[in-house]
Amino acid sequence: MLVALTSGARFVKGLLQSASSRYQKLSLIGKALIWFILFFYLCSAAIIVVVTPARIAQFTYDFAQDIRHLPYGYTILIILMIAVSFPPFIGHTTLLNLFGFTYGLRGFFPAAFGSLAGSAIVFVTLRIMFSKRLRSWTSTNEKWQALEAVIRSRGMPLIILIRVSSFPPWAWSNSLFASIAPVSLFQFFMATWFTLPKVIVYVFVGSRIARLSDGEQRNHMDTQTKIVNGLLVVGGISISVLASSLVYHLMQKEIKRLHDSPSERDELAAEALEAAEEAPLLGSDSLSSP
Repeated sequence: MLVALTSGARFVKGLLQSASSRYQKLSLIGKALIWFILFFYLCSAAIIVVVTPARIAQFTYDFAQDIRHLPYGYTILIILMIAVSFPPFIGHTTLLNLFGFTYGLRGFFPAAFGSLAGSAIVFVTLRIMFSKRLRSWTSTNEKWQALEAVIRSRGMPLIILIRVSSFPPWAWSNSLFASIAPVSLFQFFMATWFTLPKVIVYVFVGSRIARLSDGEQRNHMDTQTKIVNGLLVVGGISISVLASSLVYHLMQKEIKRLHDSPSERDELAAEALEAAEEAPLLGSDSLSSP
């Protein structure tokens, strides 16, 4: 038990140090975006405290039911899913929860379709719009050339590992892969299928939260049922966190292995992965003219 706690503390410490290092490397716009997101969540927390969670949950449930009863309500959520797949937008995980909240476990299918379609559309759009910029940037960046060479040699296993990793976030991961020339649309699309277990977990959590959000359903539940639903929500979130931590650990292990490799190419590739935010389509000027 003590060993597990020590290992967990070391992992959290490393995560915080990594986050701090990445924050310091961000441009002024990137730092401003981070503070805006923090401010947004603080305001959201304040609203929840003032309005009360029960009233907000009931309003959200009623709104979700209105969407559910629309003839093509799921299309609205799919369009939103495609929109948030483009950087710098966020909200992919929240929308996965909303699919479950609105449609129950049946929400997995439109959620999976929206995730796959959104990521593919982003990939193709950025490749077409910034192909000149991509070629120009990679031809002068030694680290990125090394990363592309490593991905060519390692193939799908490394592509899948990077894709299912919790960093970078969904929209930025789509942009990252669009920046890596050796990754084809087919490889990217197939790697994205490996994110579907995470999709079903978030949809499941959303479906359980919906049952606890509706006052009428909640009033008809006995204490045991409420506890079971609460435990299922906590269990689903825990599984997601543990899975993300495991993949992050494997990703860091792969980066360390590249660092320890005698090959200079692997060393440069590891540095490129660690500085993923410097990718040609992730930089603060990525939307400027090529």
